[in-house]
Amino acid sequence: MIATQDTHPRLGQGPLAPSALFRMLLEALVAVGALAACVAWFGERFDGPYIILALLVFSLTFPGRVPRGTSATAIARDVLSGWVLAVALLLMLGWATRTLGSFDERVLAAWVAVTPVALFAAHLATPLVLPRVLAAEGLQRVAIVAGAGSLGRRLAERIAAAPYLGIRVAGYFDDRAPSRLEGLENGRMLGNLGQLAEYAKKHRVDLIYVTLPMASQPRIMKLLDELHDTTASVYFTPDIFIFDLIQGRMDSIGGIPVLAVCETPFSGMNGVVKRVSDLVLGALILALISPILAAIAVGVKLSSPGPVLFRQRRYGLDGREIVVYKFRSMTVTEDGPVVRQATKNDARVTRFGAFLRRTSLDELPQFINVLQGRMSIVGPRPHAVAHNEMYRKLIKSYMVRHKVRPGITGWAQVNGLRGETETVEKMKARIEYDLDYLRNWSLGLDLAIIWKTIWVVLKKPETAY
Repeated sequence: MIATQDTHPRLGQGPLAPSALFRMLLEALVAVGALAACVAWFGERFDGPYIILALLVFSLTFPGRVPRGTSATAIARDVLSGWVLAVALLLMLGWATRTLGSFDERVLAAWVAVTPVALFAAHLATPLVLPRVLAAEGLQRVAIVAGAGSLGRRLAERIAAAPYLGIRVAGYFDDRAPSRLEGLENGRMLGNLGQLAEYAKKHRVDLIYVTLPMASQPRIMKLLDELHDTTASVYFTPDIFIFDLIQGRMDSIGGIPVLAVCETPFSGMNGVVKRVSDLVLGALILALISPILAAIAVGVKLSSPGPVLFRQRRYGLDGREIVVYKFRSMTVTEDGPVVRQATKNDARVTRFGAFLRRTSLDELPQFINVLQGRMSIVGPRPHAVAHNEMYRKLIKSYMVRHKVRPGITGWAQVNGLRGETETVEKMKARIEYDLDYLRNWSLGLDLAIIWKTIWVVLKKPETAY
């Protein structure tokens, strides 16, 4: 799979640790291995063009990354979106260099079909096999957690859910009695903080995670001083991480560490990748749909009096007002301090407009907004300014969705939250998906959303009116 960002925490994972190396090599080895198997199956020789193809595939799939989800559906989506992108890039390269004819078509077809299945199986098997292999070979690292509060337990759960890390949490140290720590499993409390350093020396502990509250500074300083006499790697997890971080990461200014609590995913190279993909895909799509745009414009003009395009003020990047284009689907063009959402059997919607809204064809002019830099193809859907002003007072973190450009389609829309949001609860659910998109953005996720949007539109959901 191809991704620009690893959304999983490293949790002290060294770059040369066996589990990290396995994670980095898994997808590349599976893809190249599948190619070698297909070449052998059809009696071809693995040389010349196939060696070059294997090197290209390795460069596209290394280093691999952990799928965002743990369910079979989430893994399949990640594998398929990443593989489609890789194959598309290889086909474009082969067409540009006129080297596609150097390969047996049967080999390529079989390889393209077999590889995603092999990747899916590998990702399903890894959580079951890897911990056992690492434990049997003595390569699994032992960790303890200083602080058995909610943050420490959450951290231990995340480690247990990430077998790629190759870490086993032996237990907790805390000065509080086990009876005061709700939800702590029996046998996981190893002692108090004063006993931690001695335990680490006697039991060959590799990693120590300090999850004590920042208010406990004297205890933390004393503990860190005692740990200087051990060989364990020590990591401090401040309780600021109990908050919902959006693209949270560490940085430094003049050697002083700073923590990003809420940040856009499109900083640095990610921003370049996002904008270039918008420009390329937007221009290509506009060229392909130009006849459709012309036909719809005629239909709007003939269906009712009024302009073809409806211009509405929306909030864009960083909460700045932008003008968004849509094909007019109503007899009115409301853009005042109060805007009523379209409802079922809304008298304001024209007959032709109802068809446009049901099929989302009224949104097509927004590809012009994409080229203008006002919008993105994928992102949180923009709401009318009047709706923004209302919901920002009712829903916590509502305005965080404006850390990125609004999109023609979004993560919420392909998860069933398209159309009218007649209750605050529905809008809250939409905002949760928007924030989840900001936390976990990757180019692969964008491509998966675009692909899923096609099927959502074809299904004609009842909420789109």
